[in-house]
Amino acid sequence: MFLNCKTFFSLRYGTMPVATLVDKAFELGIRTLALTNINLTADAWEFVDYCQQKDIKPILGIECRNNNDLKYILLAKNIEGWYHINHFLSTHLEEATSFPDRAPVLPHTFAIYNWGSIAPAQLLPNELIGVKYWELNKLFRTDTIALQHKLVILHPVTFQDNEHFELHRLLRAIDQNILITQLSPDTTARTDEQFVSPAQLIERYANYPHIVRNTLKIMEACGIEIDFNVPRNKLFFAGSKEEDQKKLRGLALEGMQYRYGEDNTVALARIEKELAIITQLDFESYFLITWDIIRYARQQGFFYVGRGSGANSIVAYCLAITDVDPIELDLYFERFLNPYRSSPPDFDLDFSWRDRDTIIEYIFNKYGKEHTALLGTVTTFQTNAIIRELGKVYGLPKKEIDTILENGFKLQLENDSIHRKIIYYSQMMATEKSYPNHMSIHAGGILISENPIHYCCTTYLPPKGFITAQMDMWQAEKIGLYKFDILSQRGLGHIKDAIEIIKKNKHIDIDIHNVKAFQLDSRVKKNLETVNTIGCFYIESPAMRQLLLKLRCSDYLSLVAASSIIRPGVAQSGMMKQYIHRFRNPDQVTYLHPVIEELLHETFGIMVYQEDVIKVAHYFADLPLADADTLRRAMAGKYRGANNLKKIEDQFFDNCKRLGRPQDVSAELWRQIASFANYSFSKAHSASFAVESYQSLYLKTYFPAEFMVAVINNFGGFYSRELYFRELKKTGVDIHPPCINNSDYYTNIKGNDVFVGMIHIEGLEEALAASILSNREQNGPFLHLEDFTSRIAPGPEQLEILIRIGCFKFTGFTKKELLWKSSLLVRNREAIPTHTLPLFGTPTVNCDLPKLAYHSHEDAFDEIDLLGFPLQSPFEVLQHEQEQYIPARLFHQYINKPIITLGYLVTIKYLRSNKGEPMCFGTFLDREGSYIDTVHFPDSLKKYPLQKSGFYILEGKVISDYDVLSLDINKMQKIGYFEGQTS
Repeated sequence: MFLNCKTFFSLRYGTMPVATLVDKAFELGIRTLALTNINLTADAWEFVDYCQQKDIKPILGIECRNNNDLKYILLAKNIEGWYHINHFLSTHLEEATSFPDRAPVLPHTFAIYNWGSIAPAQLLPNELIGVKYWELNKLFRTDTIALQHKLVILHPVTFQDNEHFELHRLLRAIDQNILITQLSPDTTARTDEQFVSPAQLIERYANYPHIVRNTLKIMEACGIEIDFNVPRNKLFFAGSKEEDQKKLRGLALEGMQYRYGEDNTVALARIEKELAIITQLDFESYFLITWDIIRYARQQGFFYVGRGSGANSIVAYCLAITDVDPIELDLYFERFLNPYRSSPPDFDLDFSWRDRDTIIEYIFNKYGKEHTALLGTVTTFQTNAIIRELGKVYGLPKKEIDTILENGFKLQLENDSIHRKIIYYSQMMATEKSYPNHMSIHAGGILISENPIHYCCTTYLPPKGFITAQMDMWQAEKIGLYKFDILSQRGLGHIKDAIEIIKKNKHIDIDIHNVKAFQLDSRVKKNLETVNTIGCFYIESPAMRQLLLKLRCSDYLSLVAASSIIRPGVAQSGMMKQYIHRFRNPDQVTYLHPVIEELLHETFGIMVYQEDVIKVAHYFADLPLADADTLRRAMAGKYRGANNLKKIEDQFFDNCKRLGRPQDVSAELWRQIASFANYSFSKAHSASFAVESYQSLYLKTYFPAEFMVAVINNFGGFYSRELYFRELKKTGVDIHPPCINNSDYYTNIKGNDVFVGMIHIEGLEEALAASILSNREQNGPFLHLEDFTSRIAPGPEQLEILIRIGCFKFTGFTKKELLWKSSLLVRNREAIPTHTLPLFGTPTVNCDLPKLAYHSHEDAFDEIDLLGFPLQSPFEVLQHEQEQYIPARLFHQYINKPIITLGYLVTIKYLRSNKGEPMCFGTFLDREGSYIDTVHFPDSLKKYPLQKSGFYILEGKVISDYDVLSLDINKMQKIGYFEGQTS
């Protein structure tokens, strides 16, 4: 009877999660149920799965609406009908077209219209008319017996109860961005769009039993049957399983020769073991498709990194999917793929942000748009967003909403009826968990299906430009679609561009995948030991640089561990501090239990990686590998199901008790496991990060200038671009301001000369920069200011920017002289077409210029204004006595003593103390270019808050933590560029 039910995936309309909808139906004895969300199918398979668990027959469909105008409801008779519904909906979503007044004739489907929207005589064989019980009076004088095969009961179900009806109204107001008092009834559901018992519903249609019978007949004709255990990824890469097996084996053995040589029996044995598991689980095509993506990337000259749990695989290593040697690190393949995994694995492939879209386009072209889609994700209402939206709907001013968000609901505010309502409904949404707001795009997932993708889901076309599934990773996994993660990363742009710049500037080709050589290189090792790592992926932040110093990190294995213990889960549990102590004092290690010593000897008895947790859960607590894998997913933030997780926790302690494990040891181990939630890395993932760090560090070690130019041009990293220019200056190059004859759009390096790119000039129009570069390429360098204005004809404001930043320094005139001349040149001057040059050269303007004063700091302040920072050291510009301050290189002489130093702010990291009070860590540069790390505890930060970037006089005590020095700030003063001036 219930052919028109919605969940809260009828976005900003419905109010029920799938479980609530199905549970309520089950309680009422309903055994057939249709899900028809508005223009969305995101929770269809969750609905089917939950219905099957409750022994309810699921029917899938959609409610087609143009804004608030309901056109018709489409129901699928079977999976073929579901495909056609998805295809129809996808076409309209992708093309952004309205639904027609009449539904197309889709095979294996029914279309249900509202009463009165279509004449019964016009109905096609698959079309029906739904009659709501409050419309029964409209059937007066209608021969319903003649229409008995065309009429069905239509009882919409949108919310749970009257309280949720009010929430529905609030959601409708949020959706329309209006006040609740402005809400029109025709944009909301009726108050009675709730479940009633089947008996009550039948009683309402007692005078029309033929409508009841026809409804039952339609329900009998519809249904979705699906085996969730059947994989739906593309089955074969080379045409058949046998061909795939042959190709994968050949590629693995060929790669083994490159990685290990011909006669490595250990590598061969592991390859054979992995191939057997891959074959058993029908995973050949997944490996081969990933290999094909990598093959294409290498053909295009794209740099990439394969990371994640896939780096546990020697087959992946031999196929060049990853650069992590699993034998060297003793990584076990079963972490990636084993018969007990409760979820499918995936490869994470990182590309430069500039190359990623090209890779995605290749995948779409290779496997066809009918079989390929980006993975979707669901953006949910967060607590602050709920409160802000409800506040707007109730008409609260922004200032009052901000006060609520900043301070929470105070007791005196709860006497306000509006505030009480906001509290009530925000809590109602919070209790439903993950209330969906809108669909978005997964960070990198791509689906490649064997059958057309619309058998699995609807697709739409977001601004990104690639077809995207109306389905998140949990729904995809539920029906056996394993994603390929194609990710972008600025750090890879650094490496790729650095290789190209080095080849152009130094004429040297680099095999960036020769990572083992980098790990053994003495100069690279020295830079790692001294944390000369600015610009290098994952090892440049202040926290990471300090950790590397504390660990005295100088080798690959130590860096792998550092990449994991820096994560918040390890750090917040106190295990990072323990690890550092045990690393430096291995003879003082006390293990919690002999089993723990055996399992975690490499990490000094501390769980550092996800694999460590799996080992402890399996070998210490005797948990099955499937449950250990569920724990692993929870740690990675890729699992939802608190009830199942609680069962695993109970089983953990029950098993420990059965095995006679000490209760305090079991409790401590579970505490450590729980602290990993959402933050832990697999060891292979950490190793992949460490590999990329070595690649960056090698380039920085041997080609520091070219590497830093690449970092600057990718606009990515932990720090601001100013710091990267400072680091570039340390390499000994000459940095020149932008120049119309030497600069490109991005920063370039020519020999030992670096010219700042035009992209960095604040206020310069992109079109003008493009015009300058195009004209220069076609017609040669600009001769002087007159030649430039003749060929380009910039506006006066734009020309002034170019002059002030130094673009015409090559002319020999000062900026003031050039500005004087420019006023005569930009008046009524038309540009010469870029494909022609004047027959005679543009004459220079000769005029008597007055004597103009010039101060050395003027260029620096122009650069601060137009670049955001001076190209010379800011300490050279500062008019302040600097010799009185102690530089960072002498801090070791003042441990536990107060000092005063002068620092130029680089970055700030805010956090909260154990008491929840705000505090922060700071990083500064001193006048010698060394780094000063500072700690600002709550009292200090409250009295002396950090402001915008600039110079600070820092007073505090030098503290040493495992030989890492920092300054505990007790007083601070910000000064301007001129002594005594504040800003």
